[in-house]
Amino acid sequence: MNTIPKTLLLVDDDKPFLTRLGKAMETRGFVVRLADTVAEGIAEVKKEAPLYAVVDLRLTDGNGLDVIEVLHAAKPEARVVVLTGYGNIATAVTAVKMGAIDYLAKPADADAVYGALTGDKEHRNALPDNPMSADRVRWEHIQRVFELCSRNVSETARRLNMHRRTLQRILAKRAPK
Repeated sequence: MNTIPKTLLLVDDDKPFLTRLGKAMETRGFVVRLADTVAEGIAEVKKEAPLYAVVDLRLTDGNGLDVIEVLHAAKPEARVVVLTGYGNIATAVTAVKMGAIDYLAKPADADAVYGALTGDKEHRNALPDNPMSADRVRWEHIQRVFELCSRNVSETARRLNMHRRTLQRILAKRAPK
């Protein structure tokens, strides 16, 4: 019987998290490769495109969406999960349009990542009980417009009728609760 190994690429700049998640995924039957920058992630994809990937959105040298784009060009059937500490609706929509199958906010445990990668509903996180605050809804709208403007700060500020520096300060902060 010819079995194809379940290859998994993990791309995250948090090295302790990357190592722990890599070991946890190996125990679940994946052949794991690690990368901690966009450049390393793209190099790993070009070397051999994996069947699965977990990609952090914000990395030290750029945006994890670039890794997803290269991966889906090389292997369209690859299952990608975006993992980030800066979760918002706009980037989730962008990631899904680029081919991601799920979007998880950090901290996500190995079971949630495994469930998202394999489509196993038992290991997925439950929906939150409380709705978003007004500040969070505003922040989400700004992020959506920012993504629609191809992450161009000047164009986003113009469309939102907002000063560019004010927008830059908002984008540099974490999402409100």
